[in-house]
Amino acid sequence: MNNEELVDTLNDLIETCKDGEYGFSQCAQYASASDLRNLFQARAAECRQAAQELASLVRLYGGDPDMSGTIAGAIHRGWVSVRSAVTTDEDAAMLEECERGEDRAKAQYRKALSKPLPESVLAVVTRQNAGVVRNHDQVKALRERYRALHH
Repeated sequence: MNNEELVDTLNDLIETCKDGEYGFSQCAQYASASDLRNLFQARAAECRQAAQELASLVRLYGGDPDMSGTIAGAIHRGWVSVRSAVTTDEDAAMLEECERGEDRAKAQYRKALSKPLPESVLAVVTRQNAGVVRNHDQVKALRERYRALHH
């Protein structure tokens, strides 16, 4: 894998992290339950931190990190219904949107891990992937709990 391909792969992951940061921030803003608000804020911060860590790797390999992660891009790439979910003011609906966003993040990390990454990059991406999987599973469990409470 040449540096250009590596930088592209890392920038795709940065974009995924920025999408997650935006989505979780939106959910935190509208969640009615304080425990969910705190969870969403923590997840947004984790996404921001992951993007910064990936950005330093991009620079290390001679690239320019794409830290923009546009709102339109985030909406287009998996956080589509956060706005419609929040209009119902239902925490379970927001959890569903977060789970969808995390599904996409898992897919992006799997795609990156399928490539021949240098050992130091592989270590970071593997660790971040474990966090994405853990977050997805926690969000899914919460969504199931909230759904059970409201049905």
